[in-house]
Amino acid sequence: MDEVPEAGAALGRLDEVVVDCADPPALARFWAALLGGEPVDRDPGWSYVDPPGGQPRIAFQAVPEPRGGHKNRLHLDIEVTDIVTVRGRLVRLGAQAVGELRSDAQGQFQVMRDPEGNEFCLVR
Repeated sequence: MDEVPEAGAALGRLDEVVVDCADPPALARFWAALLGGEPVDRDPGWSYVDPPGGQPRIAFQAVPEPRGGHKNRLHLDIEVTDIVTVRGRLVRLGAQAVGELRSDAQGQFQVMRDPEGNEFCLVR
């Protein structure tokens, strides 16, 4: 029988977030512009960014199949100080805003898509 860990005990540590994509170098450059850090092209099918400040690595892995039209099952929330300004800069880098800036009890957020259509949110 498997042991059940103590409440709050970690079984692992988040090492990196990996995004399947068509063009790893391009997405690494987009996300480096958003999160900081230098894009690294490890090989033609694998690029990554190590954002500053202890944020987890975000990596990009080439896959042969195109992204389906389905909604992401996982997305990243990126905290920014000025959603409108950052949204404009990201659109110029190839991102797309989805809908309008929204507010709820937790604050404001803007749903975005990166240049390959992967959803993420700008939050404040």
